[in-house]
Amino acid sequence: MPRRILSLWLPRFGPDLSARRSPVAGPFALVTKIRGADRLAGLSCEAEARGLAPGMGLADARALLPDLLTRPDDPLAQAQALSALCRWALRYCPWVAPEGADGLVLDITGAAHLMGCEAALLADLTDRLARMGFEARAAIADTRGAAWAMAHHGPGGVVPPGAGARALMPLPLAALRLEGEVVAGLERLGLRSVRDLAQIPRASLARRFGPGPMMRLDQALGHLPEPVSPAPEAPGFAVRLSLPEPIGLQGDIEAGLARLLERLCAHLHRAGAGARQVVLELARVDGSAIYLEIGLARAMRDAAAMQPLLARALEGLDAGFGIDRMRLSAPQVEDLPVQQITTAGATAQDALADLLTRLCNRVGFAHVQRHLPADSHIPEKGFTIAAAAYSAPAGDWPATPPRPLLMFPPEPIAGEGRRLPQRFRWRGQWWRVLAATGPERISPEWWLDDPAWRSGIRDYWQVQTDRGARLWLFHTPQRDGWCVQGVFA
Repeated sequence: MPRRILSLWLPRFGPDLSARRSPVAGPFALVTKIRGADRLAGLSCEAEARGLAPGMGLADARALLPDLLTRPDDPLAQAQALSALCRWALRYCPWVAPEGADGLVLDITGAAHLMGCEAALLADLTDRLARMGFEARAAIADTRGAAWAMAHHGPGGVVPPGAGARALMPLPLAALRLEGEVVAGLERLGLRSVRDLAQIPRASLARRFGPGPMMRLDQALGHLPEPVSPAPEAPGFAVRLSLPEPIGLQGDIEAGLARLLERLCAHLHRAGAGARQVVLELARVDGSAIYLEIGLARAMRDAAAMQPLLARALEGLDAGFGIDRMRLSAPQVEDLPVQQITTAGATAQDALADLLTRLCNRVGFAHVQRHLPADSHIPEKGFTIAAAAYSAPAGDWPATPPRPLLMFPPEPIAGEGRRLPQRFRWRGQWWRVLAATGPERISPEWWLDDPAWRSGIRDYWQVQTDRGARLWLFHTPQRDGWCVQGVFA
């Protein structure tokens, strides 16, 4: 059976993915920073039709197209989406691998008949991607190199078996997946197409450009093998226990869980990983099953430490007529290298993580949060909120002037001029100033357009009032007004 390879190219993968997640109207581009300068990394069809090109500077692009919409390029999100497309493409064949950062390669040998024919498979593939919002070009040929060349530099479609060499000859040299410098050097010698390269002596070409050009030519023509090697799947961590007699007592279930934990932790230790989530499946004798999911606030592979955390999930368990099979898996794992045990500080951190595990499993991992410092001198932007289970506590916070314990959006009060009002009405009550400290001038971040700070600079005062509250007031010189924004402890 002749070998058949499908090459899929997503020429606008980055912009299409961004528009798929958040639709945008009009010309659109992704921007990345290269050597300190903002440049276009990907373009929509409309932006390219208006004369823009990848690699162009953002300032030049805006000069040509003032209404250009931009977003930052996100290579990590694109890599994750491409990995998801690899799994999705397994519907067509069992051998799928990524091809660069914007394509896939599929070995469909012996699989095309499941869709009717190769043309039907190709049409189904591209139609489904179009419905997802991705522009796609694909080709099928005898070799990986020929399929890639036809998808990127040819008309695409299905190249009949044995016709790959004839289809390759008129294509440009870039269709052989050569480096740009090599293509430029060959073109200076007058070589423009694959046919020109195939007709010159190999020895002289190898002395000047190395074995690369001829190796790529032989791969495309099928003289050298180029297999499709799918990325290895991440190892799965799961153990099971089949019981000769059904059990129902909580002590018996805990004993079975302890045996499963020891075996699971041994697998994790050999892989240098730690579990962040474990799933316990308990199969009843009547065919039903119980699933218990337990998240962990730190990566763990110590069975003795995990046992009390998991035992809480077994409280009040209804075993029915008995449990005859148990399965424990770790669907979420992290790298956990061996660490030196030093002082009690590590023990305190582990105890805090175990407390977070208990709290998060009760109220949800997204609801237990911690504050982390942020790089901003704006008071309300000086911190970020992160999930406590998936973030490390901050070390030393940057030194700043005292800030209110409670901060809220500015609430105007009566007052004019730079002079601090000695008596003002706020929230339906009159307040009298006994003492004041200030002013502290804070300027807006001019490089960001923050609607809350469009009024300009602010002069902040700490005010002690006759009602015992210490308030945070500020004056805006541009608008000549006073506001309350916080309350100190």
